[in-house]
Amino acid sequence: MVADTRLQEARQALHLLITGQSTVSIQRDGKRVEFAQANRGDLEKYINLLEVEAGAANPRRRGPASVIA
Repeated sequence: MVADTRLQEARQALHLLITGQSTVSIQRDGKRVEFAQANRGDLEKYINLLEVEAGAANPRRRGPASVIA
């Protein structure tokens, strides 16, 4: 599936950023997009979007847990 391939590429790009590569690039909507540490959050949001599109039961990123008093 195309969505699964894009998700794997995006996750690999995030892994490379986390492990020290200064910039990574992926194909998004037919365009080459580069990410650096400064815009790592944008890449994480893109991964979350792809997980939702792929129907992932438990996307990695969730909002903060709330406290019930």
